[in-house]
Amino acid sequence: MPSHLRLAIPLAALAAASFAGVTARAASPTSRSKAIHEARFTELDRLAEEAVAAKNVPGVVFVVGHRGKVVYRRAFGNRWLKPETRAMTPDTVFDLASLTKVVATTSSIMALVEDGRLRLTDPVVRHWPEWGQNGKDKVTLRHLLTHTSGLAAWDNYQKQFGDMQGAVIQDHREKILPALAAATLKQEPGAKFVYSDLGFITLGEIVRRVSGEPLDQFARKRVFMPLGMKETGFNPQGSLRDRAAPTQLWKGVFMQGEVHDPNAEVLGGVAGHAGLFSTADDLARFAPMLLSADRPEGNGGKRYPLSPATVRLMTTPAAAPGGAMRGLGWDIDSSYSHVKGDLMPLGSFGHTGFTGTYLWVDPYSQTYLIGLSNRVHPDGGGSPLRLWAMAANIVCSSVGGEALPPRPPVFRPLPE
Repeated sequence: MPSHLRLAIPLAALAAASFAGVTARAASPTSRSKAIHEARFTELDRLAEEAVAAKNVPGVVFVVGHRGKVVYRRAFGNRWLKPETRAMTPDTVFDLASLTKVVATTSSIMALVEDGRLRLTDPVVRHWPEWGQNGKDKVTLRHLLTHTSGLAAWDNYQKQFGDMQGAVIQDHREKILPALAAATLKQEPGAKFVYSDLGFITLGEIVRRVSGEPLDQFARKRVFMPLGMKETGFNPQGSLRDRAAPTQLWKGVFMQGEVHDPNAEVLGGVAGHAGLFSTADDLARFAPMLLSADRPEGNGGKRYPLSPATVRLMTTPAAAPGGAMRGLGWDIDSSYSHVKGDLMPLGSFGHTGFTGTYLWVDPYSQTYLIGLSNRVHPDGGGSPLRLWAMAANIVCSSVGGEALPPRPPVFRPLPE
């Protein structure tokens, strides 16, 4: 947790920043599509401004990509509300919270599958023998990725092992990992969909054990740097930390550039379920890879860190127990996916984060929507859930006339 509060935050002109030759307002793929986007995205402006005025978020950054181009990029409101007001800017760094699960951890696991180091059917105990205690020996990596392992959703490791009097991040991994290995299942593997942080903490440790590198280092080398995501990582320092959107008070100062999630905090800020920081621009470098199963030429002839075959497997809808539809890591249609709005087709996929972060991808129209906020600032309140859903409706209606021919969704049951 923070030892002091940084107030020297560089401010940039809101509309002057650019990304890949795109101004903060819109790109110009063609004159026709530009006109469509400009008209429709006026509604997105209105929606964001209303959410800020209603105090659902202190501020928000939106980026929309369509058919290989960024067509909208704009910031609204403020990233600081207390102790003084400071404007939100497009280059703000955000605590991604549970977007860590898909951007860092799922991508790293799938990279290790591609590299011939893992199989999705591997039981966890193949790579972490001690983890098989109390009947967990049959849990596979696929169970963890689809939240069907039988593990509990959460446990309070900060309360059990953390130094609650301390004011800086502590790494209690040597205590937490044995406790996780000794955890018991709440139900049989494959029997029920239960969104589980514990499962993704486990996956983060699998990345370390199999690759020989901590999750932060492996994800940076294998996924982030090849995509040019230079402002994405755990425990940001220097200028990245100074540009981070603050979250809540801790020991009398606001957390800025320090992980909000308590379990990630006592894991030294690096965990499979939370702890990743990034910008909207960097996520706009990541999202096109998620469209590459249908448009593999979209990286200028360069190979993405994950192949089109991997992306297709990772994002193909699979029926989970209880009627949920999940990909590998990614949400498709579950109790959490109402944020995709009313118009996103079944087969689109995405994820959210507790701090107020959002990424949703539609492979049919080759479109993605990124929404980043620090909704927990300053007092833990605020909710962008309706904002995300309504923004998705606006984006879908703005690009529908230009959609690529749809790929039929493939539905497959998850393995028992």
